[in-house]
Formats: sequence, structure tokens, C-alpha cells
Amino acid sequence: FFLPGERYIMAATDPFISIDPFAFRQFDPSKSGIQIVGCTKEEFVKKVNVLYYEKAKGKKNVLYDGYAPFCKHLFVENFTETKSAFTAITKENACHLVSEYKSRRPEELAVLTRWFPKEKVEMKKAKYLDLILYSREQLDEENKAMGKTSNDKAPWGIVSIKPQDVDYETPMAPITMMRNALPLDQGGSGKKLDQKAYTEAVKFWQAHANVL
Repeated sequence: FFLPGERYIMAATDPFISIDPFAFRQFDPSKSGIQIVGCTKEEFVKKVNVLYYEKAKGKKNVLYDGYAPFCKHLFVENFTETKSAFTAITKENACHLVSEYKSRRPEELAVLTRWFPKEKVEMKKAKYLDLILYSREQLDEENKAMGKTSNDKAPWGIVSIKPQDVDYETPMAPITMMRNALPLDQGGSGKKLDQKAYTEAVKFWQAHANVL
């Protein structure tokens, strides 16, 4: 799992990235949603920090802007056994789509979601992982709104992991954009909806669906 010398890197440096408890569900097989396969969340975050520090050598920045100033993306090669998280909708597989009102945690409002059951669609191992990061300030603000506290001091926290076959951001699901526009105490991030980005996302997700 770790290459020679990588454990030394972790021992000699402070974590730049942590995993926010919101993303723990992706390492818990009993939870719904995209599951990370082949490592624990502790192993995952150690490897991510190694890869971040390696990428950052001699570069000004390896984090890419997300949908808000507090959101960044880090793209790494998939070092797990996790398969791609979405696929194109075709005439052959459209009959397998299912939908349900779901919330990602008890504090959130449920929203309508659609997906392919993973046993109905054959998927290959993803080439990349899109790590969606929130700043420490944003995470602390959201935790406060939810009545939670955290002693985590890492500058950035992983809130979601997207296994995919490209090393750039794919459109966020429209319903996720709407959810993010909700107030902090309702599970959102308080970010105003970007109509142009929403329209582009609709176009993409009319032709694709997650595989869960």
C-alpha cells in the first residue's frame, strides 16, 4: 500500500489534509453512497498526505478551485480498489435506474436521488480520485451550526471522494448544488446557487448516473 519511504514522509510532516467525519460514511459498508474499497480511512488519509507533499514539491499549488472559495479539489491516481462512481445512461441500462429520497446524515433534509445499483452495472476500477476539500474555517463554521465540535487542526478536510476516470472536476449533481445552497443548520454550506453551473450540471447528469 505504501511505497518505500512514504511512512517516513508522514512521520516527518504535519498532516495538511484530514478526513472530515462527514466523509467517514464512504468507508462504512453499512452506509449508502460511494464506498472506498481496499483501505481504512486512516490508511487513506496518510497516503493522501504523502501524495499531496510529493505533488507540492517545486509547485506553487496543486489544489484546484471548487464551487466556492472554501472548496478545493486534489486529484490523485486511484491507489485503492474502488471502481468508478458513475456511468453513462443508455437504452440498455436505463431500466435499472432507481430513485429515492435520501439524506447523507440525520441532520440533513432528504432530497430525491437516482442511481444504478452496483450489481446491475459492470464497472471498472477508477483511474483517479477527486478529493473534495473544505477549508478548516468552513468546516468549523458548519460544525458550529450543527452543534458539533472538532479538535482537528489540519488546514483542509476531505468531505467527499469521487472515483472517476478523468483528472479534472466533473459537474456536481444538480441536487447537490441545491442542497449546498441550504443554510448551514439544514446541512447546506450557505453558498448561493450558480445558475450557469447548475444548467451545465443538468446537461451532464441527464446523460449520467451514479453507481452505488
